[in-house]
Amino acid sequence: MITVTNVSLQFSDRKLFDDVNIKFIPGNCYGLIGANGAGKSTFLKILAGEIQPSTGNVSMGPDERLTTLSQNHYGFEDSTVLETVIMGHKRLYEIMKEKDAVYMKEDFTDADGILAAELEGEFAELDGWEAEPQAAVMLQGLGITDDMQDKKMSELTEGFKVKVLLAQALFGKPDVLLLDEPTNGLDTQSIEWLEEFLIDFPNTVIVVSHDRHFLNKVCTHMADVDFSKIKLYVGNYDFWLESSQLASKLLGNVNAKKEEQIKELQAFIARFSANASKSKQATSRKKMLEKITLDDIQPSSRRYPFVGFTPDRDIGNDLLRVENLSKSIDGKKILDNITFTLNKDDKVAFTSKNDIAITVLFKILMGEMEPDSGTFKWGVTTSQSYLPKDTTDEFTNEKLTVVDWLRQFAAAEENDNTFLRSFLGRMLFSGEDVLKEVSVLSGGEKVRCMLSKMMLSKSNVLVMDDPTNHLDLESITALNDGLIAFKGSILFGSHDHQFIQTIANRIIEISPNGVVDRAETTYDDFLDNKSVKEQVASLYN
Repeated sequence: MITVTNVSLQFSDRKLFDDVNIKFIPGNCYGLIGANGAGKSTFLKILAGEIQPSTGNVSMGPDERLTTLSQNHYGFEDSTVLETVIMGHKRLYEIMKEKDAVYMKEDFTDADGILAAELEGEFAELDGWEAEPQAAVMLQGLGITDDMQDKKMSELTEGFKVKVLLAQALFGKPDVLLLDEPTNGLDTQSIEWLEEFLIDFPNTVIVVSHDRHFLNKVCTHMADVDFSKIKLYVGNYDFWLESSQLASKLLGNVNAKKEEQIKELQAFIARFSANASKSKQATSRKKMLEKITLDDIQPSSRRYPFVGFTPDRDIGNDLLRVENLSKSIDGKKILDNITFTLNKDDKVAFTSKNDIAITVLFKILMGEMEPDSGTFKWGVTTSQSYLPKDTTDEFTNEKLTVVDWLRQFAAAEENDNTFLRSFLGRMLFSGEDVLKEVSVLSGGEKVRCMLSKMMLSKSNVLVMDDPTNHLDLESITALNDGLIAFKGSILFGSHDHQFIQTIANRIIEISPNGVVDRAETTYDDFLDNKSVKEQVASLYN
């Protein structure tokens, strides 16, 4: 258990937290949520002791151990993969090194023998004899094979380093586990493994994530950072979101009687419990949900941008034909004889074990890169708008203000300050924000600028490479809803499970050895289909 007592954090210009009192208890997984800048990552650092609060304190039980997910991907370059994982249990690793040092001594004394015996006893108490097998099994679950586990961390790619550092945080069953964006950089299989691990984890977990599907799957509670406070809510992210929206609705309906409001709340809880009945957490917390009162739910201060794409014309019969596209970069085959035909109304999620394959494909389709061989042809009635993964080239004139940057893409009738300011206001650039130079924009603000550009284009085909990158949960939700409602076609790559599941009606797996193409299917069906799994596996063998 970890207890937060009267914690405040004051910066020179504002107070981030004010008199926070909260207990995180074993057996629960808490999703720490809040708008960008609310202080989620900062609060994790306070819990970990990396930042001292202005007032108050954080305490744990005696002899309890806390671990965090390291964000330094290059901090263990000289260590082996297996050794790096075991370092997650600091005391166990210290004992292992001390033991090695004692036994390596040439002049082994009686005192060394006594010390060695003490170390062996503590080593056994910490389950040290099972450390390497347990670490190995954990790594295998994350897709790191036995032959990789004796390699130095410096030999691994960025993606594998992320997995090793995750295993390091999870290793040894810590009493309190702090995870900041643990799904970043993970493939679908690794995320599924992590979800099952956390569902069965018996101790305390506190996690920050922008992956709604992940939060819904693993969280028993939401810890909402709002109004400089942190309030606990029973249930997963969807329950928090819908209950906060219900609270806003009830607050606005001043004429509704208390009895009517209570009935609406009860109906909502019953509906949510029924829909989530397959979730282990939701089932085990059903009685807690039923005890929620009107006073327990509160409207949120969150602001959501408006994202709505309106194409200026319908797509004809032809959308896109791709034939035998191949591309190698630095001698490495990225695409090999990729062939598929898309139809109007297709909303296609492109997936791959190699993100570069999707990025390269999109760059070729948008004319930013030439294929080595093969052809592609867009339908004559199509018009495309593109959101690249790296938006650097879109903001080369860094001295432009936000409003002047957007002005470049506005039609003549939309090119006045009133229209552009109003448009940007709906994208949460309010007041003087529109006069900021684009050079100082955050990653999320740049993506919102790009989405504004795409909305003004009125294109009937949207091509988006990992569009939820850098966005907060509110912007992801708004974009998600906007793409569901979009009447044109979409080609997109994403790691956001819920995003893919709710938007795509077709899934295409891209590999250096061809594609697996499934139309009229959902992402969940694609992942669960045994024959599809076998086909996808064969692409990478």
